[in-house]
Amino acid sequence: MNFKIDTKEKFTVIKPEEAVLSANMTEDINTLLSAYLSKPVPHIVLNLSLTDSIEPEVAESIAGLQQEFYEKNCSFIVCEMKEAVENSFDSLELLEFMNVTPTESEAWDIVQMEEIEREIMGDFDETDNTN
Repeated sequence: MNFKIDTKEKFTVIKPEEAVLSANMTEDINTLLSAYLSKPVPHIVLNLSLTDSIEPEVAESIAGLQQEFYEKNCSFIVCEMKEAVENSFDSLELLEFMNVTPTESEAWDIVQMEEIEREIMGDFDETDNTN
């Protein structure tokens, strides 16, 4: 499976270079993405602009990974989904729980806003603990 990986200062953009994300790719996708949780910059923008269709197993894995990232205080944004891919997530009732943007630029903005929010909340927690 081929991916284009573009590492930025605050996040990494990962773009699968596959028209179809099939069930047999689930483990590879899961391994690649979950590895970022242990990296110094764990935030992910998953760009699905080259993907025409996605099988349920992969969609469920991506949605689960996104939740895992947020539970560990890391950003995971999915962007540039084609209508058929978006419909696949929606038919599995996953879309409403996911952080999705129409463009990669908007995904970058969300990662940066979430980073600021984490910093502010971290400062708030530190202040709150001193009282």
